[in-house]
Amino acid sequence: MKTRAAVCREFGQKLSIEDIELADPGPGEVRVKMKACAICHSDIFYVDGAWGGDLPAVYGHEAAGIIDAVGAGVHRVKPGDHVIATLIRNCGFCASCAGGSPVFCEEVFPLDEATPLHGGNGEPLVHGMRTGAFAEHAVVDQSQVAKIPDDIAFDSAALIACGVITGFGAVVNTANVRTGASVVVIGCGGVGLNSVQGARIAGAQPIIAIDIADAKLEAARAFGATHVVNAKTENVVERINELTAGRKVDFAFVTVGIGGAAEQAISLLRKNGAAVLVGMPPNGVTARFDPGWIAADGQRILGSKMGSARLPLDVPKIIELYREGRLKLDELISGRYPLDQINEAIASSRSGAALRNVIVF
Repeated sequence: MKTRAAVCREFGQKLSIEDIELADPGPGEVRVKMKACAICHSDIFYVDGAWGGDLPAVYGHEAAGIIDAVGAGVHRVKPGDHVIATLIRNCGFCASCAGGSPVFCEEVFPLDEATPLHGGNGEPLVHGMRTGAFAEHAVVDQSQVAKIPDDIAFDSAALIACGVITGFGAVVNTANVRTGASVVVIGCGGVGLNSVQGARIAGAQPIIAIDIADAKLEAARAFGATHVVNAKTENVVERINELTAGRKVDFAFVTVGIGGAAEQAISLLRKNGAAVLVGMPPNGVTARFDPGWIAADGQRILGSKMGSARLPLDVPKIIELYREGRLKLDELISGRYPLDQINEAIASSRSGAALRNVIVF
């Protein structure tokens, strides 16, 4: 079928809105009529060429919509179902899936081997982030979607698909933060604010948010931070020592893709503390630390991919928390844009002015 999509043809350049060909869903696959897709900084990194990759491509992976077609053997959803669509594609049976880590699924899917997207002249288009949701329709594996209630707004629901499960999940899944643990969150964008509210829901105390923008620090307060530190105007180490009576923190979550932030996180840890690396920097960014001190102090460095999410468990829990008013979604949205204005939405996100901009269809 033909559908409209934002196609990236040259790294760092504007996306072009084009009519493209989208294949019908194959066995185990579904087609989603997109209703909303948020702009994630991972999409921006790919558009800018920070992680390499091939072009032309259709990116977008933090999405929500309605199932409008299913392939043979699909049993999890049916046409008409409201869903979020994520980049997490999993078989459920390999060693990683069976071990409870579907984000590291080892299976090679048909969609991994052949793109469902082609340009008007028949050229293949990269199925960006395994989703290609900067488009009116997208084809994904059935494991990549999770049902949501019909009364949840699509723009808010779309945020669950990446920003929420990544930030919230880093706290409750990857780090398993317990009541009373002390937490620092470095970076107060969309992912960072979800780490803040994950820490609040987990019962952490104190919850210290660090950023260089006062507006984002104020947002962090609204999402549950007990204290905020502006890294541009304050000495971060001194402030953390002051706020923790010199003990430093149990967990430091790095939600920005900056090598220096990872180094700073380790400097803020108490003995037996853990630095959790959530934000992914561009290729080639490195961080330096003294492994002797890490070993002597019994500290840990944890990577957290997509919040160690398990969609069938995490999505219903997040929606329950949202319904109870304990987890914020609507407040994360800075702006809503039609597909034709996706370049403006990306520019606003890239500048740091937005928490989350959303493309609405």
